Amino acid sequence: MKIICVGRNYVAHAKELNNEIPDEPVLFLKPDTALLRNNDPFYIPEWSQDVHHEIELIVRINKLGKNIDRKFAHRYYVEIGLGIDFTARDVQNVLKDKGLPWEKAKAFDYSAVVCPEFVKIDSLPDLSSIGFRLDVNGKTVQEGNSALMIFSFDSIISHVSKYFTLKMGDLIFTGTPAGVGPVKIGDRLEGYLEGKKKFDFLVK
Repeated sequence: MKIICVGRNYVAHAKELNNEIPDEPVLFLKPDTALLRNNDPFYIPEWSQDVHHEIELIVRINKLGKNIDRKFAHRYYVEIGLGIDFTARDVQNVLKDKGLPWEKAKAFDYSAVVCPEFVKIDSLPDLSSIGFRLDVNGKTVQEGNSALMIFSFDSIISHVSKYFTLKMGDLIFTGTPAGVGPVKIGDRLEGYLEGKKKFDFLVK
């Protein structure tokens, strides 16, 4: 399985990092070793002093697809989840300044948190307006809604499938809203989708 991530998919987040608003999805990959599941604790890597949380809605692909037309993209997923794309911001900034790829800052071990249980899309009231948030130590630090995404789930799937064959079980992280920030040892991170808690873990 693959972990495909979309960057800069919320205008406010792109602006908070002084990035341009993209005219097509910004894509990067994480290996399967980046997965952090079952509310396992996240350990801050020793080589970074500034790891940031980025809460995101996740689409799980349910069948093989290549060059998918946008009007058929809805056929390739039936579940939405919630996760975190951890980012070593200090490392990323150095790499960006040098014009180098982001993988060391984005794709390191256990940098892709995935909630234990996904939600069937037919149980959601409106797929185009899914509310979600991240609480750190009981305080809400990020709030988002799929209605604010620059590129919709279907647009992302169609675009990604031009370059990568999608397979059953592939995960697409669809971008983070504004409010990203650093985590520290002892923090408790709780993620909510439509008001229901989907993950709850500690930073160590």
